Amino acid sequence: MEKESFTIRDLPRFERPRERLSRLGPDALSGPELLALVIGRGVAGRSALTIGQELITRFGNVQGVSEATIEELSKIKGVGPAKAVQLKASFELGKRQWLEAEKPYSRDIRNPADVAKVVRATIKDKAKEHFKLILLNTRNRVTGIFTVSVGTLNASLVHPREVFRKAIQHAASSVVLAHNHPSGDPEPSDDDIALTRRLCESGRLLGIEVIDHIVVAKDSFVSFKARGLL
Repeated sequence: MEKESFTIRDLPRFERPRERLSRLGPDALSGPELLALVIGRGVAGRSALTIGQELITRFGNVQGVSEATIEELSKIKGVGPAKAVQLKASFELGKRQWLEAEKPYSRDIRNPADVAKVVRATIKDKAKEHFKLILLNTRNRVTGIFTVSVGTLNASLVHPREVFRKAIQHAASSVVLAHNHPSGDPEPSDDDIALTRRLCESGRLLGIEVIDHIVVAKDSFVSFKARGLL
């Protein structure tokens, strides 16, 4: 019989996911903890937290879990069809929240200031870095805005595969990258520059031009194109 060393009830009450979220907010919780709250209850020998951790291990990260099919999720012991549907519904709500927040900003892109206006309202006050992908058609009109990742930017977190999958799916002619600096300083870091050049090279191979990368910080921004960094 499968056993685990502890369950959520073995944790001190103030360290349990539900209590930590109430006290510290959702940003304080790990991916497995958030998944555990959606799952609700575990099964014999497996807590919801253990199941959440296996989901992350099996699919690589939270985004991988969100993209898994109901059938794939159902194969995880302790999930099953009902909880798989709950997980898909929770991810869909998050997706729609972003789309509804960003929909009013659809417009033509003429210069870096336009890009800054498009994304500033949704990311300028975030406590973590949010990496945005703005899709453009042949007339430089915004056809979609997507959040690719949340967290400090690096090559492992923002992979060309994830960035350009959206562009290909939506037949984008070109893209603009954007992210915020919670520190308030819009100056690009070495990691920002290295990542941008990697994405530009990937875009050239795919025939999807990276027009610019905008770093937004409070009421200021930096354009990679204007700085000659692309």
